[in-house]
Amino acid sequence: MHAASHGGRQILRHIARIAMIERGLQPEFPPAAMRQSAAFAGPAHAEHVRDLRDLPWVSIDNDDSRDLDQISTAEALPSGDTRIWVAIADVDALVGAGTPIDAHAHRNTTSVYTPARIFPMLPERLSTDLTSLNDQQERLALVIEMDISSDGEVIASNLYRAQVRNQAKLAYPSISEWLEGRAPPPEGLAAPRLQTPLRLQDAAAHRLRAQRHVHGALTLETLKTHAVFDGDALRDLEREHKNRGQELIEDLMIAANGAVARFLDQHGVPSLRRVLRTPRRWERIVALAADVGEHLPAAPDALALNQFLSRRRQVDPERFADLSLAVIKSLGSGEYLAQQPGRSATGHFGLAVSNYTHSSAPNRRFPDLISQRLVKAVLAGKPSPYPFGLLEQLAEHCTQQEDNAAKIERRLAKSAAALLLAGRIGEVFDALVTGAAPKGTWVRILRPAAEGRLLRGFEGADIGYRMRVRLVRVDVECGFIDFERVH
Repeated sequence: MHAASHGGRQILRHIARIAMIERGLQPEFPPAAMRQSAAFAGPAHAEHVRDLRDLPWVSIDNDDSRDLDQISTAEALPSGDTRIWVAIADVDALVGAGTPIDAHAHRNTTSVYTPARIFPMLPERLSTDLTSLNDQQERLALVIEMDISSDGEVIASNLYRAQVRNQAKLAYPSISEWLEGRAPPPEGLAAPRLQTPLRLQDAAAHRLRAQRHVHGALTLETLKTHAVFDGDALRDLEREHKNRGQELIEDLMIAANGAVARFLDQHGVPSLRRVLRTPRRWERIVALAADVGEHLPAAPDALALNQFLSRRRQVDPERFADLSLAVIKSLGSGEYLAQQPGRSATGHFGLAVSNYTHSSAPNRRFPDLISQRLVKAVLAGKPSPYPFGLLEQLAEHCTQQEDNAAKIERRLAKSAAALLLAGRIGEVFDALVTGAAPKGTWVRILRPAAEGRLLRGFEGADIGYRMRVRLVRVDVECGFIDFERVH
């Protein structure tokens, strides 16, 4: 291990704090927010809400997650349809608009996840306790009830407030192994009372996903890593693979977010939508397909693109993450838009949905807290707390801050990779071009997973090209990793 990796955790924490400040995000909570957090006597309670504490709720998240935003359960209906309940933590019940905690959440708009430190949007006393749907704890929630047909359509939905109780805290890897028959049920899932609803959720999620793919939802697999430390020393950046448990939750959340968007629209309330417009560089996606002997139409076509991606996933699974990354880079970034009720929605190209809002993670995303307040105002018969003009301003602000947060996370991922590569100057790696623009050409290597700038030999290179590169320089503080092409 190179000497630079010793003390790596402190080095990365220092860089992360500087990056937060440079991008206009607050790394620490202001004193007023901490005083507000300390003053809460306990979780929120409310009268005249439904009592759903006895339903077989479970949470499924990462092994180390402590901010549990949602729990879910299901039952089979006599018609053959499946009823799904998704309970979202009622963060607004404690975090009132205009309070110091709300002001901090409004400024940052999101939690920021870096290798050595997480910067939560809410104080941890809330996000990991008082507003988290923790195991065996009673909490207030906003419930999204949906009926899923046998062909994967949401045929009915309803929203209301309720008191809930998480019956089991589960994790993606062990749930995936159990669902696939490769392992016994994990601890906490021994009771059939919990197993049957979870299998129903899995089956309903599969149907929802299949129906979205019929309409052109994209089959993509991005390369994500997490830092592995030995004490204070950074040892590795391990690749994460999407699993069945993650897909289950992803599919249910997409359906739930769609139900929230439709609810607000039906009640004549402006909303904050998450959209991905028509691909920014469709012609490059067409060229990527042509490189492997495939054909895509000249005009953007989500269904044709997904069929192409599905075939490549089967034909070349080892390189599918690389292809996915090249497509994602060409698609462009998502954004928030204010949506007037009754108007045609822009939609989300990658998910093949036209009504989509972020609402399922109010502990860590401010747009979700906004959506929660909009829904609760409707349920209480009160006017919208966010006029359309204000929603337009918030959409722009949330898009900008989410972009800043993503840049911080990418910079810290690069700083972590630079730390690991500091002792390997001069080595040669296989690389994939991940960005090509007048301002520079970028490549990614796989072991360790790292992205850097191509200083020499970038002529004619475009997104998706493969080449051999030599590591010529790293700068841990700035997150710079520089390569040159090896001919």
